[in-house]
Amino acid sequence: MITVKNLIFAECMNWSNWVDLGAGLLLGLGISRLLARRNRPSNSSPVLPTETQDVVKLQQQIKHTQLAYEMAREMSQFKAGYLARTTHVLRSPINGLIGLQQLILANLCEDPEEEREFIKQAHDRTLKLLNLIDEILTVARLEHGTNKLDMQPRSLTELLQEVYDLTYMLAENRNFPFKVSLPESDWKVVVDSRWIKQVLINLIETAIAQIEEGSIYISAQASSTDNLVYIWLDVPKEAILHSEPIDLISSNNQVAGNDENNINFDPGMKFLLNQTILEVMKGNLEIVPFPPTTEQAEYMARLQITIPQLIS
Repeated sequence: MITVKNLIFAECMNWSNWVDLGAGLLLGLGISRLLARRNRPSNSSPVLPTETQDVVKLQQQIKHTQLAYEMAREMSQFKAGYLARTTHVLRSPINGLIGLQQLILANLCEDPEEEREFIKQAHDRTLKLLNLIDEILTVARLEHGTNKLDMQPRSLTELLQEVYDLTYMLAENRNFPFKVSLPESDWKVVVDSRWIKQVLINLIETAIAQIEEGSIYISAQASSTDNLVYIWLDVPKEAILHSEPIDLISSNNQVAGNDENNINFDPGMKFLLNQTILEVMKGNLEIVPFPPTTEQAEYMARLQITIPQLIS
């Protein structure tokens, strides 16, 4: 028997079901609109600062990796072609000497004074060529062990100061800012003082000769984990060596920067010779990417010299 109480209870249950159903529909519509709004592309929505920083950091890391790859590739090409590059450096002045001698032997000189001038030019070029050969032989003897190094503990601060005193006028004459940041601690390094200064001077002189504008900055940092000291030479990117293909077939090609009137090593050969000297001193010379977090990373590069640190 259905009583009034049962009818009232059933009616209340029906209304509560309708209320729950309406609430569920409204909640579902609200959630769907919220999701649609989040997924909708909007050009006017601002990018969060953290997302911007992540994008910039990722771009810097990509540039850092690309630069490291390019520098490693150039170094590999130079090392692989060391013998070929050495012969090319010597071939150019030899060709010049042969040309002068041919003019004299063919009686193409107008008078004895011109002939004497050609002989003088040939003599001067022979002396310059001899200097190049002597420099190569000296480094080769160091590498072979024929010439011994005088490895002694030296103050890194004193070494950098002496190098600066010997080279700062070269930068001032061309209006290049040149700064050396001396270490706060008096680190001792085990080196041959003569050769380590020669390497640093060679690198600075080459950088000054290669750039048209920019600055040169030297700094140092010691590592507590591997007992090494790092000397950094920061220069514009155009001062860093650029590899050029070496044609071993043609007999009339020349190395850039080493024509008949300019008998000298190109930047790549100087770099390899300096690198060899440092390796004999248990050190190293390499091109590393400039820190990507700095403003100068776009146009600066870094030469890194590694030398052993004296451990008490």
